[in-house]
Amino acid sequence: MSKSIVLVTGAGTGIGHLSVKALARAGHTVYASMRDIHGRNAAKVRELRDWAFANGADVRAVELDVLSQASADAAVAAIVAERGRLDVVVHNAGHLVIGPTEAFTPEEIGKVFDTNFLGTQRVNRAVLPLMRRQQQGLVLWVSSSTTRGGFPPFLGPYAAAKAAMDSVAVTMAYELARFNIETSIVVPGAFTSGTDHFANAGHPADAATSAAYDARYHGLMDQVGARLTAMMPPEADPAAVADEIARIVGLPHGARPFRSIIDFPDDGVTAVTEVAERVREEFAERIGIADLLKPSLPAMD
Repeated sequence: MSKSIVLVTGAGTGIGHLSVKALARAGHTVYASMRDIHGRNAAKVRELRDWAFANGADVRAVELDVLSQASADAAVAAIVAERGRLDVVVHNAGHLVIGPTEAFTPEEIGKVFDTNFLGTQRVNRAVLPLMRRQQQGLVLWVSSSTTRGGFPPFLGPYAAAKAAMDSVAVTMAYELARFNIETSIVVPGAFTSGTDHFANAGHPADAATSAAYDARYHGLMDQVGARLTAMMPPEADPAAVADEIARIVGLPHGARPFRSIIDFPDDGVTAVTEVAERVREEFAERIGIADLLKPSLPAMD
């Protein structure tokens, strides 16, 4: 297996943090990106540095705020200056929000999309010119089972932003294929422990509207959480997502799965995806773009 230069966004916590370690254990050089690496996230950077030293791994922190194009450009430029190339980008950065959809202002929902959706576009605009010049690369998207599976209420803005990101990932897979750039979409289901996803979730500022919904739905999210916890098998650990990301990165170019699902509570995303992927591939055949289902370099006249 060849070793890759990998950029992971949102590497400070959760699946991003676990993925950095899984990828580094597999022998890749991993750039763990996060905001404010010399300030509020300095302790996380030290923890990763100490872990890497103890495990003989190559992990390097890089400043990257997905809300800033300049920050994304600078991060990629720093990686290229050190290593001369970038083989893989893992779009993991995201932020969960919980609350009745009506209670979120359009501006608050815009911020959810900015982090979970537009952030990937900023990073892509920094990364893809390099990958197109290299004529090879992997764009790996961390999606969500909310895009196709069942999910409870009060996740509206987050689910919508993730659905937008997933849709763009599918579109860009076609658009990048003739540059020999590969796409993989990893789809985690719900995890009730092992990450700070729910603990760090945002909420709408409109307390009055939230209270009106709480009067009718009080305790519903706790009920859902308890049911999900009861459905989780003992092996339901978010590290499984990180391990799958590392497995995919380690596969030969052209052999990686387009979509991989890690869904312990079985919310239906696997069943929907089987149909959706068959339809997608059949439609590509019907309209004459089946060659775009896999990365390749077209024959030039």
